[in-house]
Amino acid sequence: MTDSGQERDRRLERAVLALLERRAPTSSICPSDAARAVYDGDDDGWRALMEPARRAAERLVTAGEVEITQGGRPVDSAEARGPIRIRRVVPEA
Repeated sequence: MTDSGQERDRRLERAVLALLERRAPTSSICPSDAARAVYDGDDDGWRALMEPARRAAERLVTAGEVEITQGGRPVDSAEARGPIRIRRVVPEA
């Protein structure tokens, strides 16, 4: 991958939003979905993008675009340990 870190980060953010756009409003994705979408190889190199994908999700949380969940419930990304999911912000009724 020849992207600069900043270019890679923007690609990951766009991948998260694009993947969510293709799903039902309450559906979620795994950071690995975004990592795989951005990785341009056919091996397990996408795994190196997992932490950058999680950080991309955190930036999108700050921007109010998405929320990070565990067990279907929103969590503070700074406190999340283990597997997370990313979903669009669900407007309160």
